Amino acid sequence: MLIPIGHENMSARRWPVVTLALIAINVIVFLLTFQTLDNQSAQLRVTRVHIILLAALHPELTMPLPAQQLVDDFQKRNPTVWEQVQDPRRRIMDAWEAKIRGKDPQELQEEMDALTSQYAELNGSSLLERFAFVPAHPTLISYVTANFLHGGWLHLIGNMWFLWLAGFVLEDKWGRLTYTIFYFLAGAAALQFYAWASPGNINPTLGASGAVAALMGAFLVRFPKMKIKMMWLWFFVFRPYRFMAAAYWLLPLWLLVEIFYGTLFGSATGVAHWAHVGGFIFGAVGATVLHLSGMENKADAAIEDKIAWKADPEISQATDLIDKGQPDAAIDLLKSVLVRKPDSMDACALLQQTYFQKQDMPAFHEATVSLCALYLKAREPETAWQLYQEFLNTGGSKMPAAIWLDLCRSAENQKFFDRAFDEYQKLAAAFPGSKECLVAQIAAGRISLRQLGRPQDALRLFESASASPVPHLDWEQTIAAGIRDAKAALSPVNA
Repeated sequence: MLIPIGHENMSARRWPVVTLALIAINVIVFLLTFQTLDNQSAQLRVTRVHIILLAALHPELTMPLPAQQLVDDFQKRNPTVWEQVQDPRRRIMDAWEAKIRGKDPQELQEEMDALTSQYAELNGSSLLERFAFVPAHPTLISYVTANFLHGGWLHLIGNMWFLWLAGFVLEDKWGRLTYTIFYFLAGAAALQFYAWASPGNINPTLGASGAVAALMGAFLVRFPKMKIKMMWLWFFVFRPYRFMAAAYWLLPLWLLVEIFYGTLFGSATGVAHWAHVGGFIFGAVGATVLHLSGMENKADAAIEDKIAWKADPEISQATDLIDKGQPDAAIDLLKSVLVRKPDSMDACALLQQTYFQKQDMPAFHEATVSLCALYLKAREPETAWQLYQEFLNTGGSKMPAAIWLDLCRSAENQKFFDRAFDEYQKLAAAFPGSKECLVAQIAAGRISLRQLGRPQDALRLFESASASPVPHLDWEQTIAAGIRDAKAALSPVNA
């Protein structure tokens, strides 16, 4: 089972209130309706089965148009089953059928009248019939309400998770109003596409998956190169496999699977595959129109204007001092800001730039290290790595061990294993005999063994860690297991 667990851009410029509100509404509606839907569905299901059975065994009986449509639809979609149901010699299905087998024609017609009357009454009071989408006779309100009804917890959780992953970044890109209008139009378009693909279908359709599929189509158009974090979950296997996949091939592959199932099975699987396809196409086209028309850029500019950074007065004062040719006064002011606000990236970045302008490279390198640590703390590893490269390019030799170790870990967490392996080795060589050296050797050994397929390097690193003068009783079992696994990977049996 493939499950998306995130993507590269799991942050937004402001709270995604519309996406959160949509999720909340779906959850609340589900909690208020799922028990009623379940009970009504069970009653309707039994009544429908009895009408179909009675009509198959006694085609001479008359019935109102809605019940006749039910029977005709079943006969059209399930011709083989219909023939089996018509066979009077088949096994009796339930106590109700056993009771009607001995009735005379008048009693059978009365039974049919009672069933069709019950069917009409249940339909009239059914939430599904009133608010779900029925392709054969859609109502205007169902184009909206069907998107907020769900048939079970798994149905709801799956749709809401996909809504969150694709929705909040699009809301951040388009703005709340455009995103809201797009979502509701997408849900209606997906349902209409399903009605075109399944004309005459009288089975109610519900769920947000059509609108969510539209968000996926829009995500593909606007972020085609973004990597999606996937988890491959094997049943009965405790440890799942994780990997990254670019949107430009993962999402089209999902669309092809939906087209395949829709073509092969239609709605027989109980899933509205063509609603997914229609929603995805609408989303891709809609996102393209928003982008090419310039509406997206206008919305983006409006968001930037609302969240525009308001400079700290002291940082503005320091900038003025730099512009007036007083860098030393600016440096003193920025240092005082950092004493009071040690996590101020703006102050640290301006201090770094000022040192560079003065060509005070030792101080520049110290400020660069501090700024790199702040970005690592803020979980922005890409910027931290850019600062590290800037540190090296301007003559920096080695970072403090603790910050360097965090930098290596960030590369490993992003699955840049070659980079992480190289940096772990550099760190270990730069700080021999330190605790950071020991941790770096163990981490590099783990990567070389499990990710890079280089057991020889792994054995060397684990043996170096084992011989480290740093007390490592808490790591002893890990190191011993690493040595054992590396030797096993190098043995002729595994060659």
